[in-house]
This record gives sequence, structure tokens and C-alpha cells, in this order.
Amino acid sequence: MILYSANDMVKAGTNDCRGCSQCCRGMGDSILLDPYDIYMLQTATGQTFSQLLQEKIGLHVEEGLILPAMKIQEDTDACGFLKEGRCSIHDYRPGLCRLFPLGRNYDEQGIRYFMLDDACSAGNRTKVKIKKWLDVERLPRYEEYLIVWHDIRKNIQQKIMERKSDEYTHQVNVAFLEIFYQMPYQVQQDFYPQFEQRCQSEKAAGICGR
Repeated sequence: MILYSANDMVKAGTNDCRGCSQCCRGMGDSILLDPYDIYMLQTATGQTFSQLLQEKIGLHVEEGLILPAMKIQEDTDACGFLKEGRCSIHDYRPGLCRLFPLGRNYDEQGIRYFMLDDACSAGNRTKVKIKKWLDVERLPRYEEYLIVWHDIRKNIQQKIMERKSDEYTHQVNVAFLEIFYQMPYQVQQDFYPQFEQRCQSEKAAGICGR
């Protein structure tokens, strides 16, 4: 597997997809959402986390930890934000959507990227710089956040697996969802200080094991 930095060029360009929406269909609950994704969805829709849960997103369990994910619509087998074959929240789309057809690798060098073989059916893809493809403001800051978030998730999941207690798992998930998702983000304010404040809270210390 070849790993790339954000400044590398890869064949990910799809000529604006030209109406293809295959990657927005039949994805199940594979598009997991991190707190920044929720912040962006709240910015795009004006809805709270609870309101988004009513129609556009669902909950998914991964290694004992409950995480929100984009919800597929039963009648169309597609993402609820897909309108006439195009993403209606493109500027605010989740990180995994921005990433596709790339994947992320976390190691001692930070975040690096790799191509997902045969993930995208688009032919004649063009070379594009990864940071341009991702189209994220302040990408180095975003990557720093992703590393912290990755570590928080893995730490909590490890504790859940080690304790093997239904009561503990329930308590941790309730607190986890409340701290990082259910409390509304102030969309008029910078996301990162808000996230850092939540990480430093006493309740977060309790579930993260600090």
C-alpha cells in the first residue's frame, strides 16, 4: 500500500463526477460522523443533533462505541442529502465523503493517505493534490484534530472491550454522545476551541481515562 501526504498528487480527480452519484448510494451506515462533521451539518441545515437523528443520520455501534452515521433512505437506497444526483450539502459534506476514493492511515508520522482500489467507478481520473481534493480549511489543524479524535475513540473502545460490562458500556456511550455530539456546537464560532473545551471537561476525563 502506497501512503501519501496531503501535498502529494494522486489520481482522484473525477471531473466533477458529471452526475454520477454511485458512492452516495448503498453505503449503509459506513459513513461515520465525527464531531466536526456534526458541526458542519448543523451549519448547513440549522438543525440540532437530535433533529438530524430524526431523518438524516442514524446511530451505529463499532467495537462497543455508539457513533452517528449518515442514514440511507429506504425508498432510494441513497444518502438523504442526495438531490437529483448531486450532493445538496457539498460544501459541508462529511470528512469521509471528502476523502473518497482515498482512505486515511494513522501512524507515527501522523495522517497519511492511500487509494481505495476499485472503490470509484469513474474512468479517466486525473491527478490532483490531496489537500485540494479534500478542500478543508486549515487542513493541518484539521489533521491535528483528527489524530486527537482517533486516539479518543480508540482509547474508549479499548476500555469497553477490556471491561466487558454492559452497564459500563451504556454509561460511557451516554456520556460520549452527550459531550461530543448532543450538546449543540456554536456554528458562528470556530469549531476547534469548542472541541478542545469538551475534551478537557471533567466528564470527558472520566470516560477517556485521564
